[in-house]
Amino acid sequence: MLLTVSGPPGSGKSTTAAALADEFGIEHVSGGDIFRSLADERGYSLAEFNELAEEDDQIDRDLDRRLQTIARERDDIVLESRLSGWLAADEADVRIWLDAPLHVRAVRIADREDKSVEQAKRETEEREASERERYLDYYDIDIADLSIYDLSINTARWDEATVFDLLVESVEGYDTASDEGKLQITADYEF
Repeated sequence: MLLTVSGPPGSGKSTTAAALADEFGIEHVSGGDIFRSLADERGYSLAEFNELAEEDDQIDRDLDRRLQTIARERDDIVLESRLSGWLAADEADVRIWLDAPLHVRAVRIADREDKSVEQAKRETEEREASERERYLDYYDIDIADLSIYDLSINTARWDEATVFDLLVESVEGYDTASDEGKLQITADYEF
């Protein structure tokens, strides 16, 4: 089984992906963790490293290549990143998109990163705009196109436990033999 969990910052991707991995006894691979560790290794804050990635496209391309390789070569994982649904392409069994309104996500980010809500909101808007441009430029991916996702959930509408239960029930109910609607995605990106 290969599940992908995608969404903007503060939507609950990491928490949900980790919980799904635990529930199904599979590995959780986080693009955000990989990106943050690369920033730490090079002595940059996340915001600084994101800015550097705007100038050095190889940072994103290396990360995305690694995520795509994991999707192609490994089984029984929850792959979590903004582009995991796109990068996993046809390898994914279930593609999940999580979202929440910006003001809700800013509060969540401010709480976890110990910063003001205003700062979290500003940084999140800047980050999302930057990533949107880069994905279009690099791969011709419109991150706002949710048509590839099997499930899209506004995590501000339900509590964490209910979101988790909805996803578990959906994944448990997935049967490849009766799947008539799997969207075919070609992932021939140049890294």
